[in-house]
Amino acid sequence: MISHHNFVNNALSYSYRNPVDRSFSVCCPLPFFHVFGMMITLGVATITGTKVIIPGAGYDVKDILEAVHNYRCVEIAGAPTMHLDILGHPDFEKYDFSSVKKVVMGGNICTTDVRKVVEEKLNAKVTVGYGSTETTTAACLVAMTDPDEKRLNTVGRPLPFVEAKIADVVTGQETPINEPGEVWIRGHNVFLGYYGEEAKTREVLTRARWYKTGDVGTMDEDGYVTIMGRLKDMVIRGGENIYPIEIEGVLNTHPDVQEALVLGVPDKRMGEEVCAWIVLKDGSHANDKDLQEYCKGKISHFKIPKYFVFQADYPKTAIGKAQKHQMRELAVKKLGL
Repeated sequence: MISHHNFVNNALSYSYRNPVDRSFSVCCPLPFFHVFGMMITLGVATITGTKVIIPGAGYDVKDILEAVHNYRCVEIAGAPTMHLDILGHPDFEKYDFSSVKKVVMGGNICTTDVRKVVEEKLNAKVTVGYGSTETTTAACLVAMTDPDEKRLNTVGRPLPFVEAKIADVVTGQETPINEPGEVWIRGHNVFLGYYGEEAKTREVLTRARWYKTGDVGTMDEDGYVTIMGRLKDMVIRGGENIYPIEIEGVLNTHPDVQEALVLGVPDKRMGEEVCAWIVLKDGSHANDKDLQEYCKGKISHFKIPKYFVFQADYPKTAIGKAQKHQMRELAVKKLGL
């Protein structure tokens, strides 16, 4: 349950960190029923008076290309997958994106390499947010004025009037600087609870109103947060904790890879093994041996994927977020595990 107070105040905090004005045209291909799309189209636009361009009735990359080109959009907001879809569209070069100065990413983990690719291709600055439905969209957000090192590698600092801390998963005590733990959020943006689900609400909301996100992250000495992945997505291989985002970051730099996602699959000896789900670029022919060789020297040997699934796409939510539980089931069937 999200209150009017949650929504309005989070829109204000978001606008403080990511200023827009009436001269802006923001292209927003996100669905209104998702909290990210609702915040951009209704919250921020209502408060700031900025113009929001809705590309089409559904998600179609061609509609986005035409909207940015025709309406001279200054900002594009969307999930990382949406931005990669834009760059990967065969007609991308035919459209004028010179008006775009800012790209806002959220809704899924965005690696440093994806940010750099988007910045290079669009010649625009990338700003990344972190949050969830339970935090009324953004809890942390990178500012355009942040140093590039922070802007390209973190999800920024907590929004104004929002607190974040990294807590030990077992004890709940705050971890030392740069030590991983579960990300906890507190502030006016934290939801009221799950409707009719008091027990479930108590599992994630402490008495002090800290929301336990289920995400693994770190916080540096300047208060910038880095997200490493979901606790439930962490691969435990032979007792070693492996965070998929590190491996995805390496695989996504391979010239033949359009997008890589990493997950754990069951293994009788190790408990879990690392599996990479690969979407290749058109006309590319990299295989598992090529990608394993590419990973050597870039990540520890035990993190190099044992299994690979090559597909043209993967199961997604309405905003393009990978549905890893479905991917895991499909990978297990495809690999015969």
